[in-house]
Amino acid sequence: MARQKTLYSCSECGAQAPKWAGQCGECGAWNTLIEVVAPPADKARGGRFGGYAGVTSELTVTSLAEVESGGEIPRIPCGLSELDHVLGGGLVPGSVVVIGGDPGIGKSTILLQTLATLAQQIRTLYVTGEESPQQISLRGKRLDLPLEGVRLLTETQVERIIALAAKERPQVMVIDSIQTIHTELLQSAPGSVAQVRESAAQLVRFAKQSGIAMFLVGHVTKEGQLAGPRVL
Repeated sequence: MARQKTLYSCSECGAQAPKWAGQCGECGAWNTLIEVVAPPADKARGGRFGGYAGVTSELTVTSLAEVESGGEIPRIPCGLSELDHVLGGGLVPGSVVVIGGDPGIGKSTILLQTLATLAQQIRTLYVTGEESPQQISLRGKRLDLPLEGVRLLTETQVERIIALAAKERPQVMVIDSIQTIHTELLQSAPGSVAQVRESAAQLVRFAKQSGIAMFLVGHVTKEGQLAGPRVL
């Protein structure tokens, strides 16, 4: 059996180093290098990042003037005027939007309101890794939201989430939150630099390939920055 290779990853910026040091050479933070297991060479290479921008066929170079734009890009109105305004008129199919904010500020609430509104016309999926179905249901009923069409999944493994979403085929889905999601490709704990980066990469790739508009909920630190690595 091949010996596992370890690296040291910065919890602030996500930079990797072959050996431990007191200070990160990239961002200058102190005591932030954490030991992580590097993926095997056969997994690190190959098609794991193929299709990250939504292109899965053979690569070709095209003149931008020849690209068929089809006029105005169709958007999905969220039903909340302020959110639609921030998004430029609504969600673009295949787009990924990160929603960050202090704990308790209302990230989950506004996204539940959005899905409840959208679910009256299109298929939606709410993926929660933090709260129980009962908690989400109670919040929706307290706000008197129409919850009949909102599909709910309680799962934290990104591979299972993608497999079920591919079967459900929602047009809009929510991941709440990215810090609770993990991938079976890595052995580190959920919320670590490697897990957040790899899980987010898989979800973005899936959104681009499938055309599903996706919201990713991200926690913030007391300084007001997104928690974890600066890779979202």
